Formats: sequence, C-alpha cells, structure tokens
Amino acid sequence: MSQVKYKRVLIKLSGEALAGERGVGIDIATVEEIASELKEVHDLGIEIALVIGGGNLWRGEAAAAAGMERVPADYTGMLGTVMNALVMADALERAGVTTRVQTAINMQQLAEPYVRGRALRHLEKERIVIFAAGTGSPYFSTDTTAALRAAEIGADAILMAKNGVDGVYNDDPRTNAAAIKFDELTHIEVLKQGLKIMDSTASSLSMDNNIDLVVFNLNETGNIKRVVLGEQIGTTVSN
Repeated sequence: MSQVKYKRVLIKLSGEALAGERGVGIDIATVEEIASELKEVHDLGIEIALVIGGGNLWRGEAAAAAGMERVPADYTGMLGTVMNALVMADALERAGVTTRVQTAINMQQLAEPYVRGRALRHLEKERIVIFAAGTGSPYFSTDTTAALRAAEIGADAILMAKNGVDGVYNDDPRTNAAAIKFDELTHIEVLKQGLKIMDSTASSLSMDNNIDLVVFNLNETGNIKRVVLGEQIGTTVSN
C-alpha cells in the first residue's frame, strides 16, 4: 500500500457513463465493465465511494427549460440517480464486491438512508458505498453531492471519470485544435477562469476542504487504478 497515493476516494461518474455507445438509458455490459475496473481498484485496498449522475435518464435543468417547474424536475432527476446506483450496486455485487446504496431521500425498501457514520463504517469494512438521490434537495447538482459527501467521509480525492475527456482544457478541444490541456491547476484558478469542471458550489466545497480533484478519461481501461497509484494522467486540481 506504500505506492498508493489516495487511500479513500470518491469517484464521480456521469450517468452517460452507464449508457455506453447509446448515450441514453443503461447498458448492462458497460456497467459490468465499469464494475470490473472498480473491483480491481478495490482489491488494492482502496476505500471507494461513488456518486453517479442521472443524465442518461433525465436532466432536471432541461425539463425546467421546457416549462416544467424546477423543483419536481430536480426530484425526478434524483430518482434517476437511484436507478443508476441500484444497477451499479448489482453489477458490483455480482463481481464479488460487497456494496451498499445510501439515498438522501428515504426509500427503505430499496436502500439505506444516508447516515454518515454508517457510511464510514461500510468503508472501513471494505464495502463500496454509492450515494444516490443527490443531496436530497433541488437546485444542487450531483457534482455538489460529490464534493459534499467527499468532505463528509474525509476522502483524499474526488476522481471525476469523464467520457472521452482526458483532462481540463482552456477551450473545447473538439472545436479548437489549439486548446491547451492543463496537467495541474489550483481550485482558485478553476473558479477565476470559469473552467467548467464542476459547478462553482462544488469547486468551492472542494477548495475549502482541501480535497484534490482529478479529471481523467474513463474510457481508457485501467485509468482509475493509474490515478490512485499516483500516475500523472488527466488534470489534478488542488490547493
């Protein structure tokens, strides 16, 4: 374990990561591939928590823009994150990793309610914990959920596993071939430059709690393991 850089991590996955090439819905084969990679990292002795977005199933902001009230639109999105969490938990269990889902909205027939002490105990017992249903309140993104839960459980880092994005750039590399990739940034630089890694609330929480943020490409097999072992890939944001 001396070679491990991060002992306890919170991994933030987009909902689209579970959709595979389709981009929407849930592709079980893709979920199983992610679960297999998470198991490999877990077997190193790394304590893992997950937050998974719901954009593959529902986007509250888009629904609100189309005329739906923002509060019920956001709650609907929270339910989408629970669906993703249950599917991922099932894949992890079948891969041989004991997993618990905790939700910020009580759903006793489906998962445990979020209790910080219980989450810490699960991590200490080498269980993966998936935090679902966001913060339990509308207007807060799953990025903010990731930063909040990471602070609450004392995570060493937030690993933002992106679909096809290998780090943070000063412009969109898909439309600007001259876009420059950053290897390292500070949280304050991210906020000052308005870099869209995560929303400003999440960035401020990470900065205030001195939590590293690593942005890297999920689609390259083995990248999660490389990050926790300290290999320089993607972009690292710290204080």
